[in-house]
Amino acid sequence: MNSRRRLAGASLIAALLLQLFAVFAPGADAQDSDAPNPDAPDPSAGVTSVLQVSGLLDPIVADFVTTSIRNAEAQGVLAVTLQVNSRGSVLSQRELDDFADVLAGAEIPIAIWVGPSGARALGAWVDLASLVDRVGIPLGSRFGNAGPDSHLDPRFGVPWGAKRTLVANGTIDSEEALSEGIAALPAPTLGDFLVSLSDVGIVTAAVDQSTQLRTQVRLEGPSLVRQQLHTAASPPVAYLLFVLGLALLVFEFYTAGVGVAGVVGAVMFLLACFGLWILPVNLWALVLLVVAMLAFSIDVQTGVPRFWTIVGSICLIVGTIGLFQDPASMSWIPMLVGVVGIISMMVSGMPTMVRTRFSTPTIGREWMIGEVGSAVEDVSPDGVVDVRASLWRARTNRATPILAGAAVRVVAVEGLWLEVEPEDGGARDYRERRNSPDSE
Repeated sequence: MNSRRRLAGASLIAALLLQLFAVFAPGADAQDSDAPNPDAPDPSAGVTSVLQVSGLLDPIVADFVTTSIRNAEAQGVLAVTLQVNSRGSVLSQRELDDFADVLAGAEIPIAIWVGPSGARALGAWVDLASLVDRVGIPLGSRFGNAGPDSHLDPRFGVPWGAKRTLVANGTIDSEEALSEGIAALPAPTLGDFLVSLSDVGIVTAAVDQSTQLRTQVRLEGPSLVRQQLHTAASPPVAYLLFVLGLALLVFEFYTAGVGVAGVVGAVMFLLACFGLWILPVNLWALVLLVVAMLAFSIDVQTGVPRFWTIVGSICLIVGTIGLFQDPASMSWIPMLVGVVGIISMMVSGMPTMVRTRFSTPTIGREWMIGEVGSAVEDVSPDGVVDVRASLWRARTNRATPILAGAAVRVVAVEGLWLEVEPEDGGARDYRERRNSPDSE
C-alpha cells in the first residue's frame, strides 16, 4: 500500500513538472522565434509590452489583460500588443462591454496581432479588434466568424462598418485583410508587426537597408495560477476533469479512509466546477452526468453490466453531447475519450480496483465467511451472488450447481471471488459420491 502511494505521489510530481515545462516553454519559444534581436534594442528608446493571449476569452484572461494595460499606462510603456489565438469569448455581456471599454479607452496605443501563423481570432475578438489602433494578421492565420450582430453594446457602433459582412459568417486571411483595409501592413512575424507601429510611438532605425526595432520588447503572460485556472475553464478540460473527478470520488466511496484517489478526485472536481461555472453549460446535462455516476456506482462491485450500468451509460452519453450550450466549443475527441474511458472504467476497471483494495489485509473480508445470501444467476460453477445487498462474483465450492434464487452461504474468500455452497446442506462433489461405498 505504501509503495503504491509513493508511486502515485511521484507520478503526480512528475505531471506537475511537465505542466510547468509546458507553461513556460511556449513563452521561451515565442521570444526566440518572433521577438526582435535582443542586441538591437536601446534602453533609452522605451518599452513596448506584448501580452500573450490564447484560448477562450474568459474572466481570467480579461482580468490579466486589463491589469497589464493599467500597469503599462502607469509605467509609461509606449504601446501594448495583444498576441491573440482565440476562438471566441465566454464573457457575459456586461463583462465583455467592460473589457471593450478598457481597450477603447486606453491612454496608450493598443494593437492586436493574430499570431503566430495558424492562429485564430474569431467571434467577439473580431468586434474587439475594431476598437484598437492596429491589427496584424500573418500568413496562415484567420480572422472572422463574428456573426451577423455585434457582440458589443450599441454605443460602440457597428464593428468594421460596411466591411462586417466579410467577417460575419466566415473568415478571411492576411491577403484579404490587407486588401480590405482591416490590416494596415503585412505582419508575418511579431517583430515585423511591432516595427509597423512606429507611427504610434515605437522607435525604429534603418540598419543595412532594413528597419529594426530599437524599443525594448517585454513579453508577458498570465501567472502560473492564472494559467491553470484558465486551462480548467476550457470546455474539453472542464468536462474531463468533471467526469474523472466524480469517478475517483465514487471509487473512494467504496474504500476505507481517505486515499490518494479521493484527494485527486476532489481537486479535479473543484477545478471542474470552477471551469463549468465560467463556461455556458446546460444544467440538465450536468445533472445527467451526476446521475450517470450514481447509476454506475450501484453496479460497481460486479463486473457484469446490468440495468443501472445501461442507465448510467445512456445518461453519460446524452449529458456529454448536451453539456455545452455551444456544441462547437468541444470536439468529438474529448467526448469520445470521456464516454469510452468512463464506461470502460466502470464496467471493467473499477470493480477490479475496488475488490483488490477490499481484499487487502488492512480491510479484510473475513467477516463474510458464514454470511448468507442468494444466487442472482446460476452458479455453475461460476456466477453472481447477492450478499448484504452487494453483488459479488462467486463459484461453488464443489461441482454441484446452484440455481438462481437459491440461498447460499459463503465458505471462503479467494482473491476477488467468493466461494459459496447451498444454505441447506453443503454441496457434494460427485467424484466423492462415486467413490463412496454406497455407490457400489
